[in-house]
Amino acid sequence: MAVAGCTKCIKYMLFFFNFIFWLAGGVILGVALWLRHDSQTSNLLILQFEGQQAPSTFYISVYILIAVGAVMMLVGFLGCYGAIQESQCLLGTFFFFLVILFACEVAAAIWGFMNRDTMSKELINFYDAAYIKAVDVSGSPSKDAAISVLGAFHTTLNCCGKGDDTPLFMQVVTTLCPPRILSSPKPKSCHSELVSLFSEKLYLIGLAALVVAVIMIFEMIFTMVLCCGIRNSPGVY
Repeated sequence: MAVAGCTKCIKYMLFFFNFIFWLAGGVILGVALWLRHDSQTSNLLILQFEGQQAPSTFYISVYILIAVGAVMMLVGFLGCYGAIQESQCLLGTFFFFLVILFACEVAAAIWGFMNRDTMSKELINFYDAAYIKAVDVSGSPSKDAAISVLGAFHTTLNCCGKGDDTPLFMQVVTTLCPPRILSSPKPKSCHSELVSLFSEKLYLIGLAALVVAVIMIFEMIFTMVLCCGIRNSPGVY
């Protein structure tokens, strides 16, 4: 091999970080697939009411995570192979993809921060629209569909109502909420449960993104140092 001394140490450190990066890509891909098929979110986001699909803004971030996890595994393998082979070409390609990934992650983080409350608010509005129709005493054509939508929310989230429910809702609450929820001393508000649901999911996504960003920064530094070491090595002309 061409490199020696400290540069050789950097080479194996880069290989180690790339291996961790590859594993992190696999973890992120697994977490994203779990979020996509998690029963709590999927049971709610497949609902339809009055011809409208439940808001699926949450899935945008999940699909981004799936793509990032798959690309990370590919790029991590490229970095591992490039470090072992001491190939400036492979390391340069790896560095290029790493910068692109880092920029995409920053952009996704900014988008997620700006829309952190949008996901829960959209579903809360969707819930409220069904809520109004479900307690409508005039018997609107979509009342049965609204009752079905509320039932899915109540069963999935173990909640009942908005927390400031109207007398009309209280009159029909036994038909809208499962008995096991009504038997509890104080049924949870579906509004607060929706906020909590997406806050937990976004916290998990944010934590994974932060860990990956730190690994990326170290990898970019080590890649540049190793490329310079290979270029200045006596065995390279």
